[in-house]
Amino acid sequence: MSATLDSTAGALATMLRGLKLSTMNTHAESVAAQAGRESWSYERYLHTLCELELSERGQRRIERNLRASGLPLEKDMATLDRKKLPVAVARMLPMLSEGGWVSRGENVLLFGLPGRGKTHVACALGHELVRRGRRVLFTPTFALVQRLLIAKRDLKLQKELRDLDGFDVVILDDLGYVQQSREEMEVLFTFLAERYERKSVAITSNLVFSEWGKIFKDEMTTAAAIDRVVHHATILEMTNQSVRAEQAGEALKAAAARTTTTTAATTTTPTTTTTPATTTTPAKAPVDPDETTPTSAAQNGEV
Repeated sequence: MSATLDSTAGALATMLRGLKLSTMNTHAESVAAQAGRESWSYERYLHTLCELELSERGQRRIERNLRASGLPLEKDMATLDRKKLPVAVARMLPMLSEGGWVSRGENVLLFGLPGRGKTHVACALGHELVRRGRRVLFTPTFALVQRLLIAKRDLKLQKELRDLDGFDVVILDDLGYVQQSREEMEVLFTFLAERYERKSVAITSNLVFSEWGKIFKDEMTTAAAIDRVVHHATILEMTNQSVRAEQAGEALKAAAARTTTTTAATTTTPTTTTTPATTTTPAKAPVDPDETTPTSAAQNGEV
């Protein structure tokens, strides 16, 4: 009987490996023992193994997607100080993290002066979307433009656009710093037009729409680009104080405090050292044993 059971377990392990069900194979024996102790039905036993397999696969998929995303690991929701964000932005984050806008092919646009935390907010949203099974790509805008230009030169632009289409969200960071030539502007516009109403983009920029002519050069192209990204978009205005300036100020204060403490510790208060006067006791003259001092005489009653 034992040999039969061992044979069945071995055959099951072989089949599970062949089906690439590694998690089910790992837990089949321990779950079977628990099922026997608790008198599970066959359905419950199989259901438990399938749950374990799906859970493990989901976790591995999240890890793969996070590695492929290019998202800075340190810029997630846990490290985002929401108290320093504009109230309207902080209120929107939970809803945006759920990802409904991604399912609808909508966009998120973050505007603000340098140092306001636009990139951190966009990356934090990216991390939350990856955890919910979405594929996200984070890239500086200039890097994406160069990637598209190389693909166009090699006559592979359509293939590159199809590859980018595999990402549910592409985060374009620092759009305002890109001062494109006409050719660069054209590939960027083509990318935005291809994703319009199908796939989402999240854009951070220090330039308001009225200044996007600096990016796209041509007035009509600028208007068309704005029309595509604004339609079905959530706009977040980062009107808070500069996070970097605040951090720099705190660092300067801390450095000043350390300098003050060090200076106080190394400053010595002058101390007056008084050398005790040396008292010299006059040396006594040798006394002749035959002589009697006045005191001795008085004591003997001879005076």
